[in-house]
Amino acid sequence: MRLHILVLDGVFDLGLAALTSTLSTAGQLAGSLDPQPAPIEVSLVGVRRRVRTAQGLVVPVLPVQGLPQPDVVLVPALGENMPDTLAARLAGADVADALSALRRWSGAGAVIGAACTGTFLLAESALLDGQRATTSWWLAPMFRQRYPQVLLDDARMLVTSAGFTTAGAALAHLDLALGIVRSSSPTLAAQAARYLLVEARGSQAAFVIPDHLAHADPVVERFEGWARQRLAHGACGFSLAEAAVAAGTSERTLARRLQGVLGKSPLSYFQDLRVERAVHLLRTGTGSIDQIAAQIGYSDGVTLRALLRRKLGRGVRELRAGA
Repeated sequence: MRLHILVLDGVFDLGLAALTSTLSTAGQLAGSLDPQPAPIEVSLVGVRRRVRTAQGLVVPVLPVQGLPQPDVVLVPALGENMPDTLAARLAGADVADALSALRRWSGAGAVIGAACTGTFLLAESALLDGQRATTSWWLAPMFRQRYPQVLLDDARMLVTSAGFTTAGAALAHLDLALGIVRSSSPTLAAQAARYLLVEARGSQAAFVIPDHLAHADPVVERFEGWARQRLAHGACGFSLAEAAVAAGTSERTLARRLQGVLGKSPLSYFQDLRVERAVHLLRTGTGSIDQIAAQIGYSDGVTLRALLRRKLGRGVRELRAGA
């Protein structure tokens, strides 16, 4: 397998290191398997001769011009990881050249993968239009607004869709690299994950800070304030009409803004905040699961247990322990 890692100036150091180290570890372990999987030939490539990481380290890259067609191309994150700085970085001339290279490689049949802010580069190329994808959870509002044709599932850690693989934030670079190894040898991927102490993790949901996302839009922020106030006072019932009045808008506009920013309905986001409050009560209090379920508006602990498992991938015992 011929694999290119496309490195742009200001690349996120941890992301680049996670990709190269994971692939290198897999390469070292491949010799112990019988039969041995096909080797992965990794090259660092760039659209500029001089490339430095976000921390100023020089990265030796091969120029993309004249290179053999790769089987796989991976795009690590850029160092700019907040909406304003990322938007400015995406306007760079080297980004335009990188997009041309990605379109050319994809058109010739290469699988393209990206992680964290690298997913914005891939989306910027329009290659993800109509495809399912994920991205860094805190940048999901910006991603939805900038790329409405992409089917974003930001709760997922890794999403594979018709020739493309996208991964979530920061350490999801590990998941991206392991996913590529897995496509060639599931056994090798499993062994590499054990050496690197990477547990199976399909969701980013447990790491999301809901009010951080809500601040991306004033209407959503007002709705979130209303929802939190109700939950804090034990009024756990949901009324879309009351929510719209509190947010200073119509029910239709509120639903549209929540969908556009968070990809959720008002009720779904209200339920997310319920879960967040339940997790807080589990970690800071001594109430039983049934008592906490009643506090956040559920009839019994069974429902709450199932919800915690489905949304966070964790059980009550793990949450009590602070896992």
